[in-house]
Amino acid sequence: MKRVVDVLISAAGMVVLSPIMIVVAIAVRRTMGSPVLFRQERPGLGGQVFTMFKFRTMGDGSGSDEERLAGSGRFLRSTSLDELPELFNVLRGDMSIVGPRPLLVEYLPLYSPRQARRHDVRPGLTGLAQVSGRNDTTWPDRLDLDVQYVETRSMLLDLRIIAITISKVLRREGVAAPGEATMARFTGS
Repeated sequence: MKRVVDVLISAAGMVVLSPIMIVVAIAVRRTMGSPVLFRQERPGLGGQVFTMFKFRTMGDGSGSDEERLAGSGRFLRSTSLDELPELFNVLRGDMSIVGPRPLLVEYLPLYSPRQARRHDVRPGLTGLAQVSGRNDTTWPDRLDLDVQYVETRSMLLDLRIIAITISKVLRREGVAAPGEATMARFTGS
């Protein structure tokens, strides 16, 4: 049932949001050049690696993520517009609408056995950790919320997370940890 809902929501979202996605793509191209999409390998269900798509938010070159984050990229991240291409990942089955956010592949060996349970479900566009602090939380708390979602997931919880996500995105809450472009790197527990 969850997969059917994911396909329906992602397909409808891609159609309804396509004008916004076109405007964002043009803005990214004009302000940062090519490529418009950022592609990165991320672990999904069972730790299986897939290519995740987002709109590009950082300029080229060296420096920290915070230094490379373009003005338009800062706006895209604060509004979560950079994540709209992930609807394609949901449609393909790499991701779900709700689930733990897909983190970096390099974090896989750093998880405790309990934290690794976050890969027992498809990663999501949004999740319990995102509506409970997003990037303005600690790694132990964030990973604990991811596992809590895995252990208590239900359609009702998904609907609640989606409703809270809409509110959080509109208020632009928890976009970045203090002094970070998003969140400090995970170094293990």
